[in-house]
Amino acid sequence: MSEPTTGKPDVDQRTVKRAVIASAMGNATEWYDYGVFTSGAIATTIGSVFFPGEGNAVLKSLALLAVGFIVRPFGGAFFGPLGDKLGRQKVLAITILLMSGCTFLVGVLPTYAGGYSMGIAAPIAILLLRLIQGFSTGGEYGGAATFIAEYAPTKRRGFFGSFLEMGTLAGYVLGNSVVLITSLSMSTEQFDTWGWRIPFFIALPIGAVGLYLRSKLEDTPEFRRLEATGNKPDKAPLKETLQRNWRMILNLIGIVLLLNIADYMLLTTMPTYFTDTLHINSNTSTLIIIGVEIVQFSILIPLGALSDRIGRKPLLLTAALGFIVLSWPSIKLMQSGSLLWLIVGFLIVAILLALMLAVIGSTFPAMFPTRVRYGSFAIGYNISTSLFGGTCGVVVTALIDSTGNADWPAYYLIIAALIALVPILKIPETSQVPIEQIDTADSGGRLAGVGK
Repeated sequence: MSEPTTGKPDVDQRTVKRAVIASAMGNATEWYDYGVFTSGAIATTIGSVFFPGEGNAVLKSLALLAVGFIVRPFGGAFFGPLGDKLGRQKVLAITILLMSGCTFLVGVLPTYAGGYSMGIAAPIAILLLRLIQGFSTGGEYGGAATFIAEYAPTKRRGFFGSFLEMGTLAGYVLGNSVVLITSLSMSTEQFDTWGWRIPFFIALPIGAVGLYLRSKLEDTPEFRRLEATGNKPDKAPLKETLQRNWRMILNLIGIVLLLNIADYMLLTTMPTYFTDTLHINSNTSTLIIIGVEIVQFSILIPLGALSDRIGRKPLLLTAALGFIVLSWPSIKLMQSGSLLWLIVGFLIVAILLALMLAVIGSTFPAMFPTRVRYGSFAIGYNISTSLFGGTCGVVVTALIDSTGNADWPAYYLIIAALIALVPILKIPETSQVPIEQIDTADSGGRLAGVGK
């Protein structure tokens, strides 16, 4: 049983586990889409079949992916405060349905040319689907992390929160694996003609399972406590969110800057970096990334549990300092020409990222009071993701192409880590603080009653 708290409904461990799985399924759905979209084979095909004219097909595909990030902050500003008003469970049911549906529909779209084609309407249609998906994704992650944090017992919030990123890695690995299996099981001509659609179809059953799991759960104990005490906002509290929590939102943006540049660097930029810059076979590149993701997968839960004992900030600081010191040597190892040293260099950066991934599900929700938690998280997270995460692949690829310098992934990571150090040092340590006690923030962005 979770620790009893005045006015907060008690929750058994079985229900907590169901809530964690239901939340992680949404993240898996989101990152399955990224895993499919950024794999070398799909990226090349999408850029070719939907967009006419000459040019780098991979860069076109990455730009299409980046377009969805433009609307993510708007999705966060819409769904986040709505989740604070209506409840987390209702909004999360909508977001997972929209995300999986849009991915599925990409698979059934006619292309620009060929036997099953719709001309200029094809790139417009896929662009609209990416915009809808980006908008719905803006409400997903903040809600899913909030859902877990508000269900989890205080002393195990880090442990349970780490499962959210297990969903990220599972979805991404599954997406890459499905593309790899599909491409290996047919000729290049078959894959380019119709086989590329198969991975997109699989998103629909994944989303359906997540929707079913979420629909069977009550809203979080913390949200129900807020309802019972009469403190739930009567309307979506967007103005309250921004006026009272903007300093802490800025701290969140600074930390997420590093998190997402590292995350999208590894998961969406490095596949094309390996194939286009280092000239590695796309299937070999995919296998390397899947293998490293499995290593990350294996250490997330132990790291989350460790944060319950030593705190979240030590892991975040270790990651930021590690990126400053080790990013450039890691990139040089990848460029060495040796497959073994490439894997070692990639693994170093991946482990540093895992230090952050393991604790963000428990750290970020605890930065904000319950009344505006979903909205504050969603707005800050998605502004940072839109500006720095979603554009990472396009910016780094363009910098490499324009300068001829293949070290730009390292420079980008170092700059991001230097910026993130400041908010990591400023945020409070909340590893042993009950989530229901985080109810107010002072003018300096510090949580009342919570020590550094």
